[in-house]
Amino acid sequence: YMRHFPIFLDTTNRNIIVSGAGECAVAKLRLLLKTQAKIFVFGHDPEDIILQWAKKGLLIFTERSLKKNDIKNIILIYGANENSIEDARIKAISNSMGVLINIVDNLNDSEFITPAIVDRDPLTIAIGTEGTAPVLARNIKKQLEEILPTSLGILARIGQSFRNHVEILPMGQKRRNFWTKFYFHDGPQALQNGGENEARNSLNSLLKNTLETKT
Repeated sequence: YMRHFPIFLDTTNRNIIVSGAGECAVAKLRLLLKTQAKIFVFGHDPEDIILQWAKKGLLIFTERSLKKNDIKNIILIYGANENSIEDARIKAISNSMGVLINIVDNLNDSEFITPAIVDRDPLTIAIGTEGTAPVLARNIKKQLEEILPTSLGILARIGQSFRNHVEILPMGQKRRNFWTKFYFHDGPQALQNGGENEARNSLNSLLKNTLETKT
């Protein structure tokens, strides 16, 4: 049975806390800053990059330890203090407030884990090993990143904007064939030759040809 159930959490207009401002916190923040959440960081002796992010308005940094009153409308907390006593204190606070917490590099005290992620926005692939073999997860991530071109994300966004037009095709094999040909043949070729506009034009041409094809 799975100990950790994989889900994709909507971070739109949600708040996440990172307790800690050192290298461990920076590693988590690089990932969290890709989300749409509002990020709050609490800690001492911050890394320069955290101060830079705060200055740019990418996160809100408070140079002190996290307090219970700071946990308002928070969906997740990361304990990245690099100090077991402080992480235990933060865990007790989060538990009392009913907020899920991840203690970085501490599987047993974490209530959720963050998988290795292949980011081809809006295509996202999450890889987990139940915390047992992070090196294996990172290796699989590397292999997938080498296989999947960065253009897949661009094509996915273009395809999403065209989905209503494709509803003219019957559900089933014909529609699946249309999208397969776009994502793995016509789309990449058009994107390479003429950029996003050409890729969008290829959808119209492909739809016309598909409609004219009897099978």
